[in-house]
Amino acid sequence: MENLELKKIYDKLERNVLILIAIPIPFFAVAYLNSQNGTFSLDLPEVPAFWNSFSLGFVYVGLALHYIDFHSSLKKIISSDWNLEEKVKKYASATMHRFWILFISALVCSVGLLLFDNPGYTIAFAITLVFCSLGKPTPDRIIRLLKLKGEERQEIELLKRRG
Repeated sequence: MENLELKKIYDKLERNVLILIAIPIPFFAVAYLNSQNGTFSLDLPEVPAFWNSFSLGFVYVGLALHYIDFHSSLKKIISSDWNLEEKVKKYASATMHRFWILFISALVCSVGLLLFDNPGYTIAFAITLVFCSLGKPTPDRIIRLLKLKGEERQEIELLKRRG
């Protein structure tokens, strides 16, 4: 029997993650196109070079810290004696925190590329997209990350079915 509460948590998580992935992409696309051929004649303010280095460093530090933070959250969930529903709620919370950081990273990359025309932002954005792709929640990923076995595994596998 499928747990409707788990399905609700998973569906909400999946929807929110997809939104956080999709929103920054058009902004970065505009910044990237502008950096490649100056399609737009934007009257951008002169920003001190310090902010270029600071922003790029901020993105890379954020990418590293989000990974460390997410996996430390997973360790707490795995070592707990919570029921499956509570584990999935905590996983959803950790995943949303992770994707908010990736969302901010992607937006900073877009603004940084637009203002500074630094290819480091393109690389950082690509790394952000890789983390988004590898971190997007799926039932198989939940099973693997939370190291679920037996009945808990079967309940999560039921989330694969649509409808």
